[in-house]
Amino acid sequence: MILASFAVVIWLGLLGWPDRAWQMRERLESNPESTLGERVTVLMPARNEEAVLRCSLDALANQRVPLKIWILNDGSTDRTREVALATHASNLEVLDIPSLPPGWSGKLWALEQGFARVTTNWILLLDADIALARGILPTLLVKAECENLDLLSIMATPARHGFWDRWLMPVFIYFFKWLYPFHRSNDPQSRVAAAAGGCLLVKRETLAQVGGFAALRAAVIDDCTLARLVKQKGFRIWIGVSRSVVMLRDHSFRQIWDMVARTAFTQLKYSYLALAGTLLGLGVIFAIPPILVLSGSRLGALIAGCSWILMTLSYAPTARYYDESPFVGLFLPLAAMLFCMMSLDSALRYALGTRSRWKGRSYGRT
Repeated sequence: MILASFAVVIWLGLLGWPDRAWQMRERLESNPESTLGERVTVLMPARNEEAVLRCSLDALANQRVPLKIWILNDGSTDRTREVALATHASNLEVLDIPSLPPGWSGKLWALEQGFARVTTNWILLLDADIALARGILPTLLVKAECENLDLLSIMATPARHGFWDRWLMPVFIYFFKWLYPFHRSNDPQSRVAAAAGGCLLVKRETLAQVGGFAALRAAVIDDCTLARLVKQKGFRIWIGVSRSVVMLRDHSFRQIWDMVARTAFTQLKYSYLALAGTLLGLGVIFAIPPILVLSGSRLGALIAGCSWILMTLSYAPTARYYDESPFVGLFLPLAAMLFCMMSLDSALRYALGTRSRWKGRSYGRT
């Protein structure tokens, strides 16, 4: 009963927390009729992206903003280069990225090569598997101008076609917002800084002043690292969600597992003590309530049931935003335990000598 009461107190505190990280307040949707004369350079790292590249580029063509597009072909062994050139866009070039030097991650090395060729005031960092709805780029630019922002990023909406992608990707965003409350990240007075690297708009001068991509060349969580560097320099940042920025492919269970395992232990600063504390905390907050409901005393089960209801209510805004049933929140304990296992795997990979593994590349411990 003590654990059940403790869980209730925690959930009441989380729901009443002024940052309200569980809500979906930071939104930005496109105005399809928006247009702007501001030129933007798009840097799109692409490593074996032939399956999604054409759709992503077609979406860019509908932005009604003058664009210069650099496809950063990062050692692709498929038809990425041919698909890019087949668009026949006069403002598109493919840059073949030289071999990866020591101390760099592949994506950041590719972006650094593209950055050296940028002459426009604004740069859009866009993953090849992201599609922009018509008008979202000029909408981002107008928001930046009106609010004097130097870096804006959008947490893309998952494709949500397959089972695992529909269930776990919104939950991933839910947990990300607890870890990096968007309200605090967007507050210039707060030290919290977050960004979503799949769709990130940044001023060229701002990026230059923080040292370009060389300043974060070995970062595993490169988007949030960039946001922190930008904010530390006194520049303003903003992060939000949008239905106008969409992931083009479903994530399988294996892909979601690898995505979390790639960064989880890094987020914990490679501390096994922090890992133990995180697993314990998630267990008390998410796992104990359903366990006590199913096996505890009558009073303990009643109190634990209140925690489970509060937990479900905390997920309701996320479920509603991504067109899910609010009852999906009842399965948060199971999702939380899966993410715990992914975090454990992340620590195990680090213990075995792999700091990160992504896109067919492994990065060892330094």
